[in-house]
Amino acid sequence: MSVTATKFLPFHSAFIDEEDVKAVVDVMRSGWLTTGPQVRKFEASFGQYVGATNAVALSSCTAALHLALAAIELQEGDEVIVPTMTFSSTGQTVCYFGARPVLVDSEPNSFQICPEAIERAITPKTRAIIPVHYSGCPADLDRIMDIARRHGLKVIEDAAHALPASYRGKRIGSFGDITCFSFYATKTLTTGEGGMATTENADYAERMRILRLHGISKDADKRYTAQGSWRYEILEVGYKYNMTDMQAALGLTQLAKCDDMLRKREILASRYIAQLSSIDGFKLPSVPSHVSSAWHLFVLQIEPEAFSVGRDTFIEELKQRGIGTSVHFIPLHTHPLYSQRLGYRDGQFPNAERHFAGEISLPLYPSMTTDDVDRVVQALSETASKYRS
Repeated sequence: MSVTATKFLPFHSAFIDEEDVKAVVDVMRSGWLTTGPQVRKFEASFGQYVGATNAVALSSCTAALHLALAAIELQEGDEVIVPTMTFSSTGQTVCYFGARPVLVDSEPNSFQICPEAIERAITPKTRAIIPVHYSGCPADLDRIMDIARRHGLKVIEDAAHALPASYRGKRIGSFGDITCFSFYATKTLTTGEGGMATTENADYAERMRILRLHGISKDADKRYTAQGSWRYEILEVGYKYNMTDMQAALGLTQLAKCDDMLRKREILASRYIAQLSSIDGFKLPSVPSHVSSAWHLFVLQIEPEAFSVGRDTFIEELKQRGIGTSVHFIPLHTHPLYSQRLGYRDGQFPNAERHFAGEISLPLYPSMTTDDVDRVVQALSETASKYRS
């Protein structure tokens, strides 16, 4: 088939069916739109699905990270270890407290946070580690949790990519002190915008519930129901981080087909690997035998010595052929906030910089077809041949 097909293949398209639409419409017709019974049902179902005792629905994963750090009582001047290879919110939520995000490098042969780098970065000011399960593949939790236990540190997992990934046969959601999920439009489960924090610590969960709705006392969301009361108490400075029932209704129908959506992504990822493995100059993602990836992203690396052009040219060539791509991520230390205000510099994290220079995130989502994968592979193959060194 020709890769000059006119229809644009987007980097991502949310998998929304009529059941999802009906669930949201039913809530809209119910007369109760904001945080209410659907949110509580979603929290219970999600916690059961990932194996966590407590689940707190929020407006975003950024909100979840923020409240997780508040729950562990992060203070001004504290330090939190964060991978430089991540999205902005992982580090910026640390800055909300006047604390310092201490950036560390990736592993030499993967995008995951490097445990040795974590250990080297620990100081008397370190309070927590935020590992990111990059692309949906779990980080090295055995070593990270061991480091945390030995140094008395909290672990807040950034699992924005990691639903429904597993580590040694157990779903991500209850390894660290708190785990934070994203339901953004491009994620493996979407509520449009939204997030969830899971924890085995009931005190952490209760504090996050209070903080998500203005710091108001328990059951603030029930004050307009027959069971509620108009009287409430403001216990501390809180935020407007609650999830709506419309979002939760969509979350529930998405959760019901989460396993099926994963199987579809696995089929597509396997096809990518089978076909791209024969093209020299491409490094493909690999999944360790003791983990199961959520396959949120399929990240291809362009090996610079194999071609006369770099990653950006490949992205432009695919775009010209009607194929959308993305890059995950531009390392935090290269951004002005981190270089100018926090003193990080280019060259400080060579593994992450090398990974970034060659990475392309290819289209991968449940409504894609195997023909779509073949189209992407053909475009990559033609581009590779065109620019072969």
